[in-house]
Amino acid sequence: MDKRDVIARAREEGVKFIRLQFTDLLGVMKNVAITVDQLEKALDGELMFDGSSIYGFTRIEESDMYLRPDPDTFVVFPWRPRDGGVARLMCDIYNPDGTPFEGCPRLTLKRALAKAAELGYTMHVGPELEFFLFCLDEDEKPTLKTHDQAGYFDLSPVDLGEQARRDIVLTLEEMGFEIEASHHEVAPGQHEIDFKYSDALDTADKIMTFKFVVRTIAQQHGLHATFMPKPVFGINGSGMHTNQSLFKGNSNAFYDENGPMQLSKEAYYYIGGLLKHARALAAITNPTVNSYKRLVPGYEAPVYLAWSGRNRSPLIRIPAKRGQSTRVELRNPDPSCNPYLALAACLTAGLDGINNQIEPPPACDRNIYQMTDAELKELGIGSLPASLQEAFAELAKDEVVRGALGDHIYEKLTEAKQTEWNSFRMQVHQWEIDRYLTMF
Repeated sequence: MDKRDVIARAREEGVKFIRLQFTDLLGVMKNVAITVDQLEKALDGELMFDGSSIYGFTRIEESDMYLRPDPDTFVVFPWRPRDGGVARLMCDIYNPDGTPFEGCPRLTLKRALAKAAELGYTMHVGPELEFFLFCLDEDEKPTLKTHDQAGYFDLSPVDLGEQARRDIVLTLEEMGFEIEASHHEVAPGQHEIDFKYSDALDTADKIMTFKFVVRTIAQQHGLHATFMPKPVFGINGSGMHTNQSLFKGNSNAFYDENGPMQLSKEAYYYIGGLLKHARALAAITNPTVNSYKRLVPGYEAPVYLAWSGRNRSPLIRIPAKRGQSTRVELRNPDPSCNPYLALAACLTAGLDGINNQIEPPPACDRNIYQMTDAELKELGIGSLPASLQEAFAELAKDEVVRGALGDHIYEKLTEAKQTEWNSFRMQVHQWEIDRYLTMF
């Protein structure tokens, strides 16, 4: 679509308001609402906003920044009235002099994709987002009371989230998503909706849209949807398994009919790159204190640095389908991550593997969850960082992943996460009270 197409569609569909959406460094969606009369001005990149009000963007003395909408992201919100309707456009952030802002996450992914294009590759991504539905209290504030006590693949009347999931799926389809599966997950109140893979930029946009839609529709059902990685102790957390493939033209570069496991050398090198940089990648794919409450042994969490063609216990799995569907599934990302930064970092790590022909270790087809520490050591299987602090210490040492972010984002993100870690470690938690108050 171009500017004229967007303006015409907005008029045809009775749109009155347009939300210019963008994502901050922490992966939180922001927006500025304008009327349809300002749409042409916005599409010409003439709308400014105060960048100093968004963490990690600019200082107060240089606050003016420009929003540049992507016409291809125009979509009308199906849940809003058609008369005086509301639409949205995803935006990139630019400096007043017309140069791209180095702290814009969406432009960071575009830069990584441009480097892949120089090598002849396009990146395709298929995410699997999990989330919880919680009840609200009498003040309509979220509780930790799960909406049901159902389990994996259960259905109504046990699965009480079926109607909310149905409405979420229908809304997403109206917004251009192709939904492949929808089901109850392992934990009570936990759900998953999978949508068809697409190019990396479109997928990152859709992840942000997905989270926005899920929370909006859940609210209409009197529920609170959360993508927090581990909201409840003792049950599984929520992940965002990320299926990745590289294409050359219309051909999947990871598929080789005659290769071992029908995988190409590029696929093996890509796996090698992901494993080499996995500990640093965790700072981006698992970016909160809470992320590391999910990444612990015992809850099917992928914490071990290994890969397999059929085994779900390692960090990386190769799903069975081949041909155009050949892909690498990275299992540790969670839905609290900034998808633009996470995909940029994963792609850069994988390309490092291809460029430097990094061979992965042999596939591990045993259940790693049941291995002893001695067996893990013997096989040379390491693990992901155990905390946010440890993850950012690994990121500080990894020039490749840092390079994917750029200096501005790396410095601002490190600053924010150090503050987050300090705030967490200074708190006195209920576990400490229960354990120590009467012991000492």
